[in-house]
Amino acid sequence: MEKLVLASSSISRRDILSEAGYKFIIDPSNYEENMSLDMSPTELALHLSKGKADDVATRHKNSVILGVDSFAVFGNELLGKPHTNKKAKQMLTMLSGNRHSFISGFTLIDTTDNKSYSGVVESLVYFKELSAKEINQYVETENVLEVAGAYKIQGLGQNLISKIVGEANNVRGLPIKEIAKYLKLIGIEPSK
Repeated sequence: MEKLVLASSSISRRDILSEAGYKFIIDPSNYEENMSLDMSPTELALHLSKGKADDVATRHKNSVILGVDSFAVFGNELLGKPHTNKKAKQMLTMLSGNRHSFISGFTLIDTTDNKSYSGVVESLVYFKELSAKEINQYVETENVLEVAGAYKIQGLGQNLISKIVGEANNVRGLPIKEIAKYLKLIGIEPSK
């Protein structure tokens, strides 16, 4: 039986994969993300997920590597990880009262036969109208500097959102429903 390798150190992705019942190991990719490539958001998400999976695939034989990249898109702007409180507040101010897309690209590489499978999942996220005080409190309370779009729907961030159209786990960074279809094709099933 091939082992599943998650090419990410994301706690959220690890949790979603565990909640779905999969057994896996974690080997974070060393692939250098370049968010400034001249590609559409869906092309970029796929490109980055493939780069991550390819990097980790070189280290694992007889394995299935899962590489994922996710970000929010508002208008024509990609919203990755804010890294600073100031940038997080700017992102949330922009998203306040608006709808944006959350896009995840994923790539599965079966290193036994070198077959790969890729896909992109998009969910629509509708934000409530937020005051500057609410935004400041949120950024000061929840650690969002290393999450795309500067919010976590599995935490206090759920209070910022009025509705999600599409897979909610995608907004957490792992569109497990879509990925599970491909894992089943490869022969990897949840152990629950």
